[in-house]
Amino acid sequence: MNPIELVIFDLDGTLIDSQRDLVLSVNATRSHMGLPPLDDGRIASYVGNGAPVLIRRALGEEVSQQDVDLALQYFLGYYREHMLDNTRLYPGVAETLERLAGAQIHMAVLTNKPVRFSQDLVNGLGVGAHFQRVYGGNSFAEKKPHPMGVRTLLSELSVDAANALMVGDSSVDIRTARNAGILSCGVTFGFQPESFAEYPPDFLVDRMETVADMVLTAHGETH
Repeated sequence: MNPIELVIFDLDGTLIDSQRDLVLSVNATRSHMGLPPLDDGRIASYVGNGAPVLIRRALGEEVSQQDVDLALQYFLGYYREHMLDNTRLYPGVAETLERLAGAQIHMAVLTNKPVRFSQDLVNGLGVGAHFQRVYGGNSFAEKKPHPMGVRTLLSELSVDAANALMVGDSSVDIRTARNAGILSCGVTFGFQPESFAEYPPDFLVDRMETVADMVLTAHGETH
């Protein structure tokens, strides 16, 4: 591994276990629209491409776009009020961020979740200060897996693609890294590890602490 100067993290399913609050918010939205609840795993499989796609998938293709728009508005309002009810950092995340920050590694969040929600979540969970940037699905004209977000981060933080790593829990993150020409690391504890079968990451870890181990080892070997 080249020395890593920038680690870009996905949010849901990577840094934070937000599944319960997302499930409850989606099912509250379905109830609002007169529909029965979906099971947790099914909803979790819809996460990763942004709130509009999540709600479209959760309601079904037969629902009109007008109803999807109404449901999305309800979902965003409900989730904003409840997104920290049950959501927590995954084990080892706080320690990993502290270790990387101590080594002066740049860190950023790049998620397809709306940016305001993403900023509120990392701040609410006490880790916002570790990130030089927090970008969401509405921060750019294109969402992941388009490389626009990664390329912006590389430019703004003056880091070469060869010295950056994307960490995520689904194929969306791996495809984003590939499209931007940076290394990728998949975490097996997230929402969609099965998606790595089609898009295998450069590295696969079971614990977030291993990310810090890899990055700091590579950094130390070259410095």
